Amino acid sequence: MCAVFSRLQFLDIKQETMVKDVLELSPKNLWQHFAALNAVPRASKKEEGVIAFMLEFGRKLNLPTFRDETGNVIIKKPASKGMEKKAAVALQSHLDMVHQKNAATIFDFSTQGIDMYVDGDWVKAKGTTLGADNGIGVAAIMAILEASDLEHPPIEALFTVDEETGMSGALGLKGGLLDATIMLNLDTEDDNELTIGCAGGVDITATGTCVMEPALPGCTAYRITVEGLTGGHSGMDIHKGRANANKLVNRILLAAVREFGIQVSAIDGGGLRNAIPRESFAEVVVPAPDELRLKDFIREQEMIIKAEYQTTDPDLAITIEPCNTPSLAAADAFCYRFLRSIYACPNGISRMSPDIPGLVQTSNNLARVLLKDGAFSVSCLARSAVDTEKTDLAKAVQSAFELSGAAVELSGNYPGWAPKPEAPVVKLMSELYEARYGGKALVNACHAGLECGIIGANYPHTQMISFGPNIRGAHSPDEKVQVSSVQKFWGFLLETLKCLT
Repeated sequence: MCAVFSRLQFLDIKQETMVKDVLELSPKNLWQHFAALNAVPRASKKEEGVIAFMLEFGRKLNLPTFRDETGNVIIKKPASKGMEKKAAVALQSHLDMVHQKNAATIFDFSTQGIDMYVDGDWVKAKGTTLGADNGIGVAAIMAILEASDLEHPPIEALFTVDEETGMSGALGLKGGLLDATIMLNLDTEDDNELTIGCAGGVDITATGTCVMEPALPGCTAYRITVEGLTGGHSGMDIHKGRANANKLVNRILLAAVREFGIQVSAIDGGGLRNAIPRESFAEVVVPAPDELRLKDFIREQEMIIKAEYQTTDPDLAITIEPCNTPSLAAADAFCYRFLRSIYACPNGISRMSPDIPGLVQTSNNLARVLLKDGAFSVSCLARSAVDTEKTDLAKAVQSAFELSGAAVELSGNYPGWAPKPEAPVVKLMSELYEARYGGKALVNACHAGLECGIIGANYPHTQMISFGPNIRGAHSPDEKVQVSSVQKFWGFLLETLKCLT
């Protein structure tokens, strides 16, 4: 254990026991920092605890450490002996993580550390997101800052906040705080990839008042549930054709309104904008003569939809069960307009790149639908590598909801990152990868949002590249990170630092 910083000081005895197998993984310094980090709640926009954690870490190492106006933490470390004349390199990762859990999982993200375990060659979490996105990158940088036996140029460690829900940390980072001529972003999720470009995004929020009326007398209320979907990252996984729980519930509700005249009293589906919705619930009021017919209809819909998504969402389930009968439900005319707006809302891929085979260029994620107590809100995230296409798609979503009387706000707009394949750092790392692993790295762009494009606006002369270990199921409770891949990533990172000029 390091004398200047106990990696486990934020873990209680119970949490240490939970992660003991993780702590024994190699490289130990990286995994121990990851465990300490995962003991600190760090939801986007609620990062005060993890900011304090990072500030204390840097100061206990006696390194120049400060927090900027936005909440980003910067820690600087001098070069190792013999590398003092080399240019500074920035190592960058984001502190926040996506907080998602299975409906049946009892877990309080605001107070509990992530419950991790080792499963063969993978580290996973019990019923929640793991935080490997981007905690492994943060932990790797912490290990480099703490180490005394590594070769590296001057290091400027940049830990940004709020990457997952708006990138406000990157947007608020001012020019002049960093001197680095190269920035290594450690937020890519495939260990054979060197990412040199990404999509931009914009948040779309539709809100309004729901016209309510008395629930029909003598009727029974039911809760319709869609669950067990695969979900995933709304950028990196959007091309995989996975089901969107909000779309499926809406499909069922609109058909049931037309067929049986049901009333809808509540809808609650999805969660964060950057996660493909895995679960959605709706409460409906059913005329007594149609109860059995509605149940048969739900069973029929489950068979149809399960057949459609048997490959991508094998655990999909649709159920109907009695619930408390509400006093009010959405008025028929309003409900019909609202459900049709959701039906019309674009979801999934809008356009593939005509220039890069297999790359999604433009997409939208219908992330959150909430209708409750006389009000409604719908949240989407539109992404594109082309700003004009992103704007056009956002207007299409906006139009779908304005036609039903909603007020629509576009916010959190951030730019994409234009690829520069000719940059010297791309050539260097490609050659290092091939020499080290005997095969070529995949140099590409991705459909996820990375902070490089935003940071580059204030640091236009800084070369940027992103890489990382294999992470699967990011932004979902199925998130996992591969142990052997972390070892590969760590070795490649250290080799890169030695060879940068």
